[in-house]
Amino acid sequence: MKKTVLTIIVFIISFSSVMANEGMWFLMHIERLNHRDMQKMGLQLTPEEIYSINNQSLKDAIVQFNGGCTASIVSDSGLVLTNHHCGYSAIAELSTEEQNHLKNGFWAGSLEAEMKPESLYVRFFVRMDDVSERMLAQVNDSMSEKERQAALNKEIAKIEKENSEDGKYTVSVRSFYQGNEFYYFVYEDYKDVRLVGTPPESVGKFGGDTDNWEWPRHTGDFSLFRVYADENGKPADYSTDNVPLKAKYHLPVSIDGVKEDDFAMILGYPGRTNRWMPASGVEQNVNYAYPAWVEGSKLSMDVMKKYMDADESVNLMYASSYASIANYWKNRGGMITALTEHKTVEKKRKTESKFDKWANKKANKAAYGNVIENINNYYALTNEKAKQDNYLIGMLRSSKFAVLPYRIGSAFKQYLGANEAERKNLKPRLEAFIEDSYKDFYLPLEEEVLAKQLGLLASKSNYALPELVAEVGAKYDNDFSAYTEAIFDLSMFTTKEGALAFLEYPDEARLESDPLLKLSNELLDKYREKPEDLEQPTNDYEASFRLLVKGLRESGLSAIQYPDANSTLRLSYGKVRALPADKRNDANENNYTTFKGMIAKYKPNDSEFDLEQKMLDSYEKKDYGRYANEYGQLSINFLTDNDITGGNSGSPVVNGKGELIGLAFDGNIEAMAGDVIFDKDLQRTINVDIRYVLWLIDKYAGAKHIVDELTIVSGAK
Repeated sequence: MKKTVLTIIVFIISFSSVMANEGMWFLMHIERLNHRDMQKMGLQLTPEEIYSINNQSLKDAIVQFNGGCTASIVSDSGLVLTNHHCGYSAIAELSTEEQNHLKNGFWAGSLEAEMKPESLYVRFFVRMDDVSERMLAQVNDSMSEKERQAALNKEIAKIEKENSEDGKYTVSVRSFYQGNEFYYFVYEDYKDVRLVGTPPESVGKFGGDTDNWEWPRHTGDFSLFRVYADENGKPADYSTDNVPLKAKYHLPVSIDGVKEDDFAMILGYPGRTNRWMPASGVEQNVNYAYPAWVEGSKLSMDVMKKYMDADESVNLMYASSYASIANYWKNRGGMITALTEHKTVEKKRKTESKFDKWANKKANKAAYGNVIENINNYYALTNEKAKQDNYLIGMLRSSKFAVLPYRIGSAFKQYLGANEAERKNLKPRLEAFIEDSYKDFYLPLEEEVLAKQLGLLASKSNYALPELVAEVGAKYDNDFSAYTEAIFDLSMFTTKEGALAFLEYPDEARLESDPLLKLSNELLDKYREKPEDLEQPTNDYEASFRLLVKGLRESGLSAIQYPDANSTLRLSYGKVRALPADKRNDANENNYTTFKGMIAKYKPNDSEFDLEQKMLDSYEKKDYGRYANEYGQLSINFLTDNDITGGNSGSPVVNGKGELIGLAFDGNIEAMAGDVIFDKDLQRTINVDIRYVLWLIDKYAGAKHIVDELTIVSGAK
């Protein structure tokens, strides 16, 4: 075992200089694996200054923002900087038609003016440790995958309890390398987080869906929040008595700007990559899963846009949902193109062919001989199911009433089965649940989205449909508009009042006969279905995938030696790096964009490229002050070749001294396949230049008091 680990470490160390900036790395492994390579590229920090358990370090300024993005602490008073699109839902929630902060921007003039959305939290990373030996000691090769997972889950519960300090910390044990290694992570969550500032949507979302995943880019994608704590600096529920968090460490902010080949390091919580995915899995996504996702997303977007354009209140309700669907719609479409053009399936098949030869050598055959066969068999059996699952995902993500009846109906079943005393205790909680569930929706939009999604599922799926969908589709030639209109009229779940009334007059027969609940139950049951005929192939696949990853690492056949992203804190490093010259970009070098280029895209009254008159006037004045670049321009966005993915949105980009130079917010469409492969030539991260952020706060918004909170550094170069 020790010999194998040593071989892997030596391989990684020798390989790191070849792959340079590929990989999303654990902070605790920096010294062992990457530090020397990073120093050669320009890093001036020690490993201890990046990750330390006992002393303040860079990791103390990095937080996970509301579970899906990354943010950084930029002042000693808990000021949090993240992307505009990460704060989007909170900003929308705090907006009204009269005070539309999403549209017009918002800058709190004092602590008292900072605004608390209902549900928002940041998560600080405390420490991590390797528990692979302990976890793997609980399993053996004779176990089925279900038995294996049950044994692992039992040990996970013990480890999490041991390290939570009676609930003070959130502890998460995660598997890596497809279940071949395990680490636990300790976090501290703060739930009182308030909005401090946001630019208008015309700045924070400039370019909209058209520019999403595109370069040149001119988006001021940032927003500011603040973490509050009790008087002792501990996490606390919202209270007017809470005070700004005294930060353990905050990032200094550099206004020296960037140039080609400058070192750039990004820390954050990348959500999910699939770099180890087998060839057949990539092929399934390209030919079955992603096309269904793209088609379903576009259908929902078209329906939503129709109602959003007609009514500003509806636009506010659905702005965040629409943006999320649109982002993944473009992502999945780009993934299909990129993975096809990169011939990813063919390349992975070549590696797997080499692996299969290695696996069937006498010394390896017993453990690895059937791995490739089992994997390919599983994907062949699940291609059509994957297609249907993605049509269902599109429906469940975009249709409130595909899911809501199931959720509330499940609670109602519990209510029906309770005695009088239990009901008395349950009722106020259910009332609160219902009140929260029926906020911000527009019934005509919801009805049409569901009808169109049902029609798409019924007409395009080649897998066994939910019974109701098959029955209605056959009867009405896959036109579900009359059906959805009828069940929306008849169901108790289409209104808050109908759901609340059930608590006063609970009736089991009425619940079981509700037509919208029946549909919702069937949709969720179908999505979660695990057919018996796939039970053994699934077991064999899960075991074989784990062995494939283990064998690829053991044999040295894979160029990938880092774990897939899984929403745990990672570091990626690279350089400021231009793309080939592009006539659409007026900048001196195609590694940044300018205010001039932004104005050139301006389209009056266009939802994506409109600008406030104040912005146009600011360009004419060209009062950039200390935020101008060396050419007297105002830089907007810049490029690095870091390896990131979803979840890195809002991640700080720091220079070799650990000083903040920008915020990561997007990637370029040429490298859209980045979740599966890393393209060392084309992969780029698009970042907001911190000087543009500061100019917007200081010069444009006149909120200099916020800039004054920051630790600004200059003259470092």
